Amino acid sequence: MRFVLKTLAALVLLAVVVAGGGYAYLHRSLPQVEGTLRLPGLKAEITVLRDAWRIPHIYAASVDDAMFGLGFVHAQDRLWQMEMNRRIGAGRLAEVLGPGALDTDKFLRTLGVRRAAQASLEALDGKTRDTLDAYAAGVNAFLATNPVLPPEFWLLRVEPQPWMPVDSVAWTKMMAWDLGGNWKNEVLRMRLAKNFSLARINEFLPPYPGEAPPQIQDLKELYRALGVDTVRLAQSAENIATQTSSYLIEAAGSNNWVVSGEHTASGKPLLANDPHLGLTAPPVWYFAHLVAPGLNAIGATLPGVPAIVLGRNQRIAWGFTNTGPDVQDLYIEKLEGDGKYLAPDGPRTFETLRETIRVRGAEDVQLTVRRTRHGPVLSEVSQSAGAVTPRGHVLAFSWTALAKDDRTMQSALKIARAGNWREFLTAAEDLHAPQQNIVYADVDGNIGFVAAGRVPVRKPDNDLRGLAPAPGWLAKYDWDGYLPFGALPRVLNPRKGTIVTANHKIVPPDYPHYITAEWQPPYRAERIEALLEAEPKHSSSSFARMQADSASLAVRELLPHFRATRPRSEAARRALARLSAWDGTMAKNLPEPLIVVAWWRELTRAIYADELGDAFRLNWRPRAQFVANVLADRDGQSRWCDDVNTPARETCAEVLALSLEAALADLRNRFGDDLAQWRWGAAHTARHEHRPLGRQKWLAPLFDIAVPSAGDAYTVNVGRSDFFDDAEPFTNRHSASLRAIYDLSDLDKSLFIHSGGQSGNPLSPHYAAFSEAWAKTEYIPMRTDRAMIEAGEVKKLVLLPR
Repeated sequence: MRFVLKTLAALVLLAVVVAGGGYAYLHRSLPQVEGTLRLPGLKAEITVLRDAWRIPHIYAASVDDAMFGLGFVHAQDRLWQMEMNRRIGAGRLAEVLGPGALDTDKFLRTLGVRRAAQASLEALDGKTRDTLDAYAAGVNAFLATNPVLPPEFWLLRVEPQPWMPVDSVAWTKMMAWDLGGNWKNEVLRMRLAKNFSLARINEFLPPYPGEAPPQIQDLKELYRALGVDTVRLAQSAENIATQTSSYLIEAAGSNNWVVSGEHTASGKPLLANDPHLGLTAPPVWYFAHLVAPGLNAIGATLPGVPAIVLGRNQRIAWGFTNTGPDVQDLYIEKLEGDGKYLAPDGPRTFETLRETIRVRGAEDVQLTVRRTRHGPVLSEVSQSAGAVTPRGHVLAFSWTALAKDDRTMQSALKIARAGNWREFLTAAEDLHAPQQNIVYADVDGNIGFVAAGRVPVRKPDNDLRGLAPAPGWLAKYDWDGYLPFGALPRVLNPRKGTIVTANHKIVPPDYPHYITAEWQPPYRAERIEALLEAEPKHSSSSFARMQADSASLAVRELLPHFRATRPRSEAARRALARLSAWDGTMAKNLPEPLIVVAWWRELTRAIYADELGDAFRLNWRPRAQFVANVLADRDGQSRWCDDVNTPARETCAEVLALSLEAALADLRNRFGDDLAQWRWGAAHTARHEHRPLGRQKWLAPLFDIAVPSAGDAYTVNVGRSDFFDDAEPFTNRHSASLRAIYDLSDLDKSLFIHSGGQSGNPLSPHYAAFSEAWAKTEYIPMRTDRAMIEAGEVKKLVLLPR
């Protein structure tokens, strides 16, 4: 409460400052973008040209100096974001946010991201470590200018500390966490096993369309035989997901596709990419252009990380989507007493370490972290987790990104300098976590794809395949190394001339290795394939229309069932009349998408809230494939429509009718009685939330960015809402964090946009400069020609050695 009152007082003071002497404060808190600065640690002159969109074009005499320049401009424009990111990676949020962030810190300290980052840093080659040092020197050179800091530092009374290379590596691991794995589904399967057969679990978490469920042993019998209280153990892990959701970025999927010159008007390849992440203000990405001997690349960077993560150079372009591999496993460890747990060769002693967590406004907290041979023990993270952890067992966690020899940072630096497919593959081999579907194109006309990243090898007798927590004392569930890079999926110049990845299954039926059994349904991929086939010759314009496409194949699959519903009121009749001719396009200027999504939300509540009980809210999702199977009564799945808490047997027809009534009542309460005036875009506002101030009611209007948006969770132009958020269940929380289109016939005609603006200072006109264009799927150019850059509006800053 004291923190909130002080924050409100600071806001009042900020309002007075802005009203009285606002221009002076604004002018002083924004970075210097013109003139000359002399800086320590710099080896030679750097020129930074900022164009009309405030994209910095950094010209340096060496790659390390270019990275020094990148560190400097990152700190100029995104210092608070970098401060927040490194505190997340280090588990040091409670120092500035108080007791409310303590459980998140406990989790992050237990997970050991910063410890793993330090180990990975030591495994990198000398050139990469030099680059990280140069970048950190650039950040610290900015801090040495004693700048007036952005308002968050003042509001939260934070003094930035010198940047360290380990901070950069830690954030790459946090991005790997966000793009993470299946641990939540493992926990859900364990919980459902208390009351459900494996067949029922496979209905709720269905296999990839057209495939049989994975062959694993019966979970109910397994856990019963082991004497494990699955519900209590699952709750201990579920609490982690609940307590950390405010501060971590959640991935929602991504699209990329590339076509050969055979399919383009120019005769050269075109490549498109739009990674889907939780929307934040400022956005995850920052555009930059780096020029030095052997390097001329432009694209999306992560503030805090010295690399062009997504982009192009003068010869190649590349784009990522998440492969979605199973790279995380939970292990049930049996306690043996006296600080020991059971391993295949007998009792072993826990590895322990002590962590001290500073808490603003409270006493320091001492945390004991325990590790088994599999990894950190997560079920002891918080008091609430420990309270429900059953006696005799704990949950330990294995994850590829915690490996000491993770060289992902090395890969990111090499990809931007690759000039052909061979060099690109060599660079991609060092990408360990997260595994990514990388599409590739070059000016010579080649297109390709590789799913780069480490994938654990599971033993032939592993009868859980990473889909549910495994007994940690049985050696058959241990990983058996990783798939060799040469065994990972890849293709160069496919006969079809097109490559599409959208988190769907990217391996053929005869692929001999196990990557995952939890590919995302192919709704987006199938829509992209259809749009590619619809035009004989593509251009940047046709690719832009594809990225703007908001036709939902998931909605189209459900619509026949919705339309067959018998209305129980005049309002329902009018709603159904509107849906009768609608084609499932989730356009922001229509009421139909809002009606359908609200109906869908109530329908999912009616179908599976009774079965899931207190686990429902955490797992409340649209689950299109499951819902379609239930409504189509595939293999008798319509039984999910029955409410197990009532003596009557409800049918899906009844549930559809009642959920429509509930949805319409909810919409009238939120948006008024006139259905014709409802608009999807007004409800489905893309909210870019500032961390952490977007959660403060009085501060959110200053720090958050909100624009109407189209799409749903299954459209190419994606926009995923959180059904469990009763206050804003339709708000777009996860969407295309950026969109890029690369034209290999003339790379300076390539296009880019991200969801906010280049500045992280809410007082800057560039804080939300891209948001309206992003919502309309408009773009800005990605130029590297210096003459063209200097011919436009440009601000020139020269950095000189001191």
